[in-house]
Amino acid sequence: MAESMTGLHRSHRCTEVSNKLIDEEVTVMGWVQKRRNLGSLIFIDLRDRSGLLQIVFDEPQIGKEGFEKAGTLRSEFVVAVEGVVKKREAAINENLKTGDIEIIASSLRILSEAETPPFPIEEGITTKDELRLKHRYLDLRRPDLQRNLILRSKVCNIVRSFLCDEGFIEIETPILQKSTPEGARDYLVPSRIHKGEFYALPQSPQLFKQLLMCSGYDRYFQIAKCFRDEDLRADRQPEFTQIDMELSFVDVDDVLDVNERLLAKVFKEAIGVEVSLPLQRMPWQEAMDRFGSDKPDIRFGMELTDVSFVVEGSEFGVFTSALENGGSVRGINVEGQGSMSRKKIDKLVEFAKGCGAKGLAYLCVNDDGTYKSSFAKFMTEEELDNLVKEMNGKPGDLLLFAADKNKIVWEVLGSLRCELAKQLELIPENEFKFLWITDFPLFEYSEEQERFVAMHHPFTMPYEEDLDMITTDPAKVRAKAYDIVLNGCELGGGSIRIHRQDIQEKMFEALGFTKEEAHDRFGFLLDAFSYGVPPHAGLAYGLDRMIMLMTGADSIRDVIAFPKVKDASCLMTNAPSKVDTEQLEELSLEVVEEKSKE
Repeated sequence: MAESMTGLHRSHRCTEVSNKLIDEEVTVMGWVQKRRNLGSLIFIDLRDRSGLLQIVFDEPQIGKEGFEKAGTLRSEFVVAVEGVVKKREAAINENLKTGDIEIIASSLRILSEAETPPFPIEEGITTKDELRLKHRYLDLRRPDLQRNLILRSKVCNIVRSFLCDEGFIEIETPILQKSTPEGARDYLVPSRIHKGEFYALPQSPQLFKQLLMCSGYDRYFQIAKCFRDEDLRADRQPEFTQIDMELSFVDVDDVLDVNERLLAKVFKEAIGVEVSLPLQRMPWQEAMDRFGSDKPDIRFGMELTDVSFVVEGSEFGVFTSALENGGSVRGINVEGQGSMSRKKIDKLVEFAKGCGAKGLAYLCVNDDGTYKSSFAKFMTEEELDNLVKEMNGKPGDLLLFAADKNKIVWEVLGSLRCELAKQLELIPENEFKFLWITDFPLFEYSEEQERFVAMHHPFTMPYEEDLDMITTDPAKVRAKAYDIVLNGCELGGGSIRIHRQDIQEKMFEALGFTKEEAHDRFGFLLDAFSYGVPPHAGLAYGLDRMIMLMTGADSIRDVIAFPKVKDASCLMTNAPSKVDTEQLEELSLEVVEEKSKE
């Protein structure tokens, strides 16, 4: 039966008790991790968020009633223990922070009893995610998840401290705002008062932080909750947290400088990692050509090589047709894997097809210098020699090639490069490689919408020397945009914003907006700009991704207290759920069954 805490006060968390407190009385509280009954002595490991502490129950010290009560303890009972700190005489546990001490209990109160949990409350469990997430309140008791969330809190405090010292002001922006559907899908919130009208949950504080620059706040930041109604994956959730900032009277170098120093401070103080400054920078085009990705993992090699000019005169139709259609032929050298079995190569081909390729050509350089290839019969020996030379192929190497439009070739080889690095264990552990990707294209062509769309957003500043091409050749216009990449993950991104009305009008024109449409969507921002707007820029980090990378977690679900699963539902609360008809009527809404496609 649960007892009261009246008269008790916790003096220490478990791992705050140390050998400096030998022979002192302490009061600790927490959960029973395990109990060991040796007859004359009962031991429990007491757990709280700080770690474990051994408690010893000895009948002469705690009395018969207390000793019998200790014998009833089970895993996850919540208890309060008073006792004296003693040095362990034996069974010292060097793997435990409190492994050289124990508490000899003088009193025990059972604050709450517990049923047997559906999975062990310990690190490294292999329990299915679905069960863990259904009982997330238990999962969150596990030490590894607690360390992740404690680190997250620590990082937020470091960020706040650094940015405040740099003259930033923390300002909250609205959660209920106007829908401006130019990026991912909005989460919509119906208005009860304004029938038939909707708010949108913010995909980012973008427009409001630009308005704050118009309002003269100079340097803003916010640890902001954001929402995007898009398909989920390991590093994406429908609701996520950004470290968001905006700065006035700055250019690219100013933004990158303050953020490099911020990253160095966060990684040093939070996890003891030294970040060497300045960070490497790489233009977008170079990143795509070398790594097939605008968020390349530069911890290993296996870079892409463009061999289009080498194979353009060959009779291999797969290569030549790709070149005739304006594409390219590129390859990667998987060093030392020339003896890879055909079965494994076929699996790589299937992987490439899953990335959009029609196939994957391969060439093995045998130890004797001869070749085994899927396309050798279509090329002369000289052409094969030139191809291998261009790829820096050596005896024992495996050369893999993709031929198609550049976008597909980059996607296929960029993904294949990372997949092979995992399979061959080429990625160094506990290494953090930062990289700025700069000079993005301002526009990208959407096949679905049959028009150019903004690669980042409509307020990104183009390079001044590219302004004339906005309406004549949009594909060639470069943006003053920058992404910060860590170990192959986009950690954050931002850009210099457009503050000139003539450039903004050109941008909207290139995106296919009429003046009326632009004003309907963004009128409040454009009106604000007419009253004097400073040159400004910003950047936002994905806090969840940052913590995931810092902790080495496999998914951002392990660094978020209450995450959603792939279909954006919460297994613990069963959200989303149906609501009462009365609630829908109050909002003038009706749920209509989806008609079958037939």
